[in-house]
Amino acid sequence: MISQQTIQQILSRVDVVEVVGSFVKLKKRGVNYIGLCPFHNEKSPSFSVSPTKEIYKCFGCGKSGNSISFLMEVEKYSYVEALRWLANKYNVEIEETEISPELKAQYQVADSLYIINQFAQQYFAKQLFESEDGDAIAMSYLRERGFNEDIIRKFQIGYCLPERDAFAKAALAAQYNQDYLQKTGLIVVRDDRPYDNYRGRIIFPIHNQSGKVLGFGARVIGKVERAPKYINTPENEIYHKSKILYGSYFARQSIDKNDECLLVEGYTDVVSLHQAGIENVVASGGTSLTPDQLRLVKKYTKNLTIIYDGDSAGVKAALRGLDLALEEGLNVKLVLIPDNEDPDSYVNKIGAEQFRDFVKASKKDFILFQVEILLKDAGDDTNKKAALVNQIAETISKLNKTEDFTKQQDYIRRCADLLRIEEVGLNNLVNKFIRDKLTKQEAKQQQSQSPFPPMDGGPDFYDDGPPIFVPEDEAGSLFNKDEMNERAMVRCLLDYGLKPWDESRRVADYIFEESVDQNMIDNKDLVRILDTYKVWYDEGVEPGPKNFLYHEDQTLSAMVVTVMDFAYEMSPKWNEHFDGKLPTTEDIYRADVKSAVNYLKIRKIRRLIDENQRDMQKPHNSEELLVLLQTHMALKQMEQDMIKQNGTVILK
Repeated sequence: MISQQTIQQILSRVDVVEVVGSFVKLKKRGVNYIGLCPFHNEKSPSFSVSPTKEIYKCFGCGKSGNSISFLMEVEKYSYVEALRWLANKYNVEIEETEISPELKAQYQVADSLYIINQFAQQYFAKQLFESEDGDAIAMSYLRERGFNEDIIRKFQIGYCLPERDAFAKAALAAQYNQDYLQKTGLIVVRDDRPYDNYRGRIIFPIHNQSGKVLGFGARVIGKVERAPKYINTPENEIYHKSKILYGSYFARQSIDKNDECLLVEGYTDVVSLHQAGIENVVASGGTSLTPDQLRLVKKYTKNLTIIYDGDSAGVKAALRGLDLALEEGLNVKLVLIPDNEDPDSYVNKIGAEQFRDFVKASKKDFILFQVEILLKDAGDDTNKKAALVNQIAETISKLNKTEDFTKQQDYIRRCADLLRIEEVGLNNLVNKFIRDKLTKQEAKQQQSQSPFPPMDGGPDFYDDGPPIFVPEDEAGSLFNKDEMNERAMVRCLLDYGLKPWDESRRVADYIFEESVDQNMIDNKDLVRILDTYKVWYDEGVEPGPKNFLYHEDQTLSAMVVTVMDFAYEMSPKWNEHFDGKLPTTEDIYRADVKSAVNYLKIRKIRRLIDENQRDMQKPHNSEELLVLLQTHMALKQMEQDMIKQNGTVILK
């Protein structure tokens, strides 16, 4: 893992305006910068960046965060990938923390495989563009398929010479480890001699989300008998086929912008569609969709349109993975290419605009299409029809999220009509599948319960992507006055904690010494901020907003961004319209802190009063009742004294 020292070096150099400005054209306005939001389409700028607070916020869609969360959102990086991007930008040498020998060895192998793959990609590209065979055989074939040089270079397509060991000799001469070369699948060893595994084939590099080459797909040129059409990289430390979608590195921003992912089968389908200007497309590599692949799609959009060949094999391929897609909460549509064509040949045949129109007009609802296909297959067979009803009910049961209830009921109604069965019966069957699933989950949960939960960590610790940022206009209505004041106290601690309170104490000392009961704070994320601050403060660290803004726990970071919201800024020209001295932070921070702390104290008193009143309603003897009444009067007096002191009005 990246060391804390390296992280601090990176954060000390980060300029949020510079980072965001790499992706968004910003214009200075007052103390902030504004631009068009990269997260939604807009004509008037509502996206604001605060260099002083080191955060951004869109007042249109509500997205907000810091430099790291911006990179995670725009580029779909993990936390560690975002740090590495910043380290590269600001020329910070990355230092890794001490890790176990096993994990260190795993990282070293992974790094070695990445390096070998980079060498191989450059080697294969050179053979395609500079060798005689590359031009006469491979480039000729690619041109015949309709690919131009720009798209070939964009996808870094290459060629492996037909000689038995041309690449192996080059790689070994460059002193790459033969065992690692075998791991990548680039060579095979027979009779103690290394041979090229992909000889005579077109090479399609497969990239991860940050553009590194994970592996390769090697395609035969033309039709060759008794040889597989494609040879793919074997599973190794960095290449896991079930977690990869070909072309996702090149498609990620277009998918985000279009709010739709087009899924095809083959590498050439992706390349052809990109060449036609349709860039929100990825490929599954001809395998059934996996949960990891679907979660990768969901990082960018909830709308998945599957485009497959219209033959029976294409239909079956399209139907695989349907239930998994529904479980992931994706809106799935299906488009079948007609006339025995595939997306590659069809877009070359009818052109980009007509292809877009065709996709738009031909989208079929996945579940209803499944019903139609299975009904045709069942014919008059009663047993097949019964199995079909069960299959459709199980599929619909996957839509079991609260927000999917209306959609689920609509499917039950429409599928019952198509199947010519009672809607109530289908509804009951769907509910049965839901109950059965819940029962299995509960049983599994009970079996796996342990007093020692597993520790998080490992190479993929931060690979789940950024947290969801709730738009403030939606979230604001959910925050009651109590939570707004909880946030105010946390903001005071972050902004003023290190400022002097009196001759011997800082603001942080005052806040913690005033016995602010954290049980009085309902928002547990705010409690975590307080706890983390206190741990750092007690250890001698001087924490400020920046420590939290760039915290590795993105939930904590996101909460701090909302606490430090900058909806209003003091205009630099305000003094032209205001007589007298403008109040500064130094003038008001003590009053700000005292108000926030006292509000929590008043809340605590109010809750004690309520608790005492509930106790008074229970049976008591005269002495006990007298004590409760005296307690009530004392608490009320404390409340009134504090209200007068603070100028606070309590509304019941």
